[in-house]
Amino acid sequence: MTHRRIIRWALGILAFSTIGSASAASAQVGVGTWERQGVQTPGQPLTMTVEACCSTGRRLTYRIPNLDAVLTVESPFNGTEVPLLMAGKPSGETMAITQVDDRHWTTVLKMNGKLFGTSKATLSADGRTLTVENDMTAAVGANAAGKSTETWVKK
Repeated sequence: MTHRRIIRWALGILAFSTIGSASAASAQVGVGTWERQGVQTPGQPLTMTVEACCSTGRRLTYRIPNLDAVLTVESPFNGTEVPLLMAGKPSGETMAITQVDDRHWTTVLKMNGKLFGTSKATLSADGRTLTVENDMTAAVGANAAGKSTETWVKK
């Protein structure tokens, strides 16, 4: 498993990482374990665990089983740029996640201080499906520039 391959996977999944809620009434929205639909190794789903942290923010923990990788980010969801950690160490990537309302978030992604992409996430009305529209403006690692859509389902 190479560092470049882990970064490629990280960049491919992290744009969706804008789950959470700032209001007390919906503080548990998004908390739990999510599985990415589509591309993954059979029997080894790509997952994200969301926990409350950072006052009104979230700790997002991504597990990529076929690469034996764990990625984490803690964001207050107020647009503050925070580091993405790989195995507990800074990866060079940062994320600035902003909560737009109870069901929408935006994320600005940078690698070593340079913008490489943005995403827009929408949580379904029932809180069970997260749809993420990614726009990678630059190729980073093995990740190509371009637009993509991801779907995540709450377990």
